Amino acid sequence: MVLPDYLIRKYAKEKGMIEPCAEPTSGGVVSYGISSYGYDMRLTDEFKIYTPSQDRSVDPKQAQPGDFKDFQGPILELPPLTFCLGKSVEYFRIPRNVITVCTGKSTYARCGVLVNVTPLEPEWEGHVTMQIVNTTPVPVKIYANEGIAQVLFLQNEEVPQVSYADKGGKYQGSKDITLSKT
Repeated sequence: MVLPDYLIRKYAKEKGMIEPCAEPTSGGVVSYGISSYGYDMRLTDEFKIYTPSQDRSVDPKQAQPGDFKDFQGPILELPPLTFCLGKSVEYFRIPRNVITVCTGKSTYARCGVLVNVTPLEPEWEGHVTMQIVNTTPVPVKIYANEGIAQVLFLQNEEVPQVSYADKGGKYQGSKDITLSKT
C-alpha cells in the first residue's frame, strides 16, 4: 500500500519519520512538503560539485574527495553536463514495514535536470544524499531550501527478516553529504 497524506503526517508525528515535516508549500518556490501519497523533500544549501581530473576514471569503490568542490549558498549554478551531490533538509527514519521510491520533481526534469536517489530501505535513517545531474549544454540553477525530489512511501503488512539497521548498512545515520563507500 502507498501511504496517503494522513498516514505520512501520523508517522512523522508519532515515529519521527520525517523531521522537520512540512505541510504542502508552493507559490514562488519549487514546491515541497506532504503531498497526496508522498513527501517532496528539500535540498540544503550544501553541495559537492563533481570536478574530476581528466586523466582517470571514476571508481565507485574508491571515491576521491578531491574530485568534488564544496559549494554553499542559496543558488547553485550547476555547470553543463556534470553533476553534484546534495542532501535533504529532512532527516528520515523509515519504519521497518516501509520502503521508499524517490523520483526527481517535474519542475527540474522539464529543465534537463535529473535527480537520482536510491530507495530508503526499512529502518534506514539519515539525511538523504542525492545526485543532481545537469544534462543541458548550459548552467542550470538549483535552489536550496526548496523541493528537489518526491519520496513515495510503500508499506507492507509484513516486515522483512533483515532491515537496513539489522545489517549495519554503511550509510546508516548519514548527517552529511556522503560519497560512495565499499
